[in-house]
Amino acid sequence: MALLGPRQCGKTTLARQLAGESQSTYFDLENPIDLARLSEPMTALESLRGLIVIDEVQRHPDLFPILRVLLDRKPIRARFLILGSASPELLRQSSETLAGRIAIVEMAGFTLEELSRPDLNRLWLRGGFPRSFLARTEAASTAWREDFIRTFLERDLAQLGVQVPSGTMRRFWTMTAHYSGGIWNSSEIGRSLGEAHTTVKRHLDALSGALVVRVLEPWYANVGKRLVKSPKVYIRDSGLLHTLLGIGDRRQLDGHPVVGGSWEGFIIEQLLAHLPKAKAYYWRTQAGAELDLLLFLKGRRIGIEIKRADAPKMTPSMGSALKDLELHRLLVVYPGSVRYTLRPKVEVMSLAQCMAELA
Repeated sequence: MALLGPRQCGKTTLARQLAGESQSTYFDLENPIDLARLSEPMTALESLRGLIVIDEVQRHPDLFPILRVLLDRKPIRARFLILGSASPELLRQSSETLAGRIAIVEMAGFTLEELSRPDLNRLWLRGGFPRSFLARTEAASTAWREDFIRTFLERDLAQLGVQVPSGTMRRFWTMTAHYSGGIWNSSEIGRSLGEAHTTVKRHLDALSGALVVRVLEPWYANVGKRLVKSPKVYIRDSGLLHTLLGIGDRRQLDGHPVVGGSWEGFIIEQLLAHLPKAKAYYWRTQAGAELDLLLFLKGRRIGIEIKRADAPKMTPSMGSALKDLELHRLLVVYPGSVRYTLRPKVEVMSLAQCMAELA
């Protein structure tokens, strides 16, 4: 199994817990000693039994052919858990060399259902990275996220093979934050940054591959209407989004123009973490009808509309989505706790209620 996600999201902590519950061997490839131990990987690994954990595996891509050989032994003598920071090279190597032999699991930070005392507003403001969420003060949480962004841009992207100056990528990431929840336009972004749209596309691919930006593709099956075919983009962790935009507390967030996009992206990430096997899209017509999230789940089409209103009402867009997409249900997620029906197949509910409904 490969456990992939951005640094500091808790991969290593989880792996060490799993390793502590069974016969295991742990290699951290950021540790020079462990890296040296694997200088001759076949010799080092072939006699081991139990669970073998290899952390930051993207630093040693030559391991993948060796792992294939070891996994093909009969009987299987060891199980492997590899951790990585989601480089495109890592995904390519694993999909080609270990095809049919590996399951890839993406991991983010905390989700609402993982918290012993659910605090929706705190999770939304600070994001899900453990050290950000658990910080003693808002200032400490913000400081940690600033350090994370700087380290990610100056060191982590380079280790993932992205050779772009950190200042350039910081400007691009910040501009992407301003577009969070909006329709992506590479040419418009490129004009603002003074770069070609192809360069902007590479920047976006780099951040998406590192699992810090989500690119949500449109659903545009032929339904007899002109549809928008450009993706929407979101900063995947709401805490990083707020730091990139200089938002330090709830008051600033509530008054910021991106508050709607932030809430929308936060809900989407929570739902997709809860439903890793669902196929997810958004839908929008040229006339302006839109559905925030279209899920294909267990043979059903589920529409998700995300609202910040205290008491959402039925809208023409919801009616168009329900009819044109032939939705089985349309769930409207809002900040309140009272669940109510707008019309047949359309219900308003909280995030927690929506997650329970789709379990």
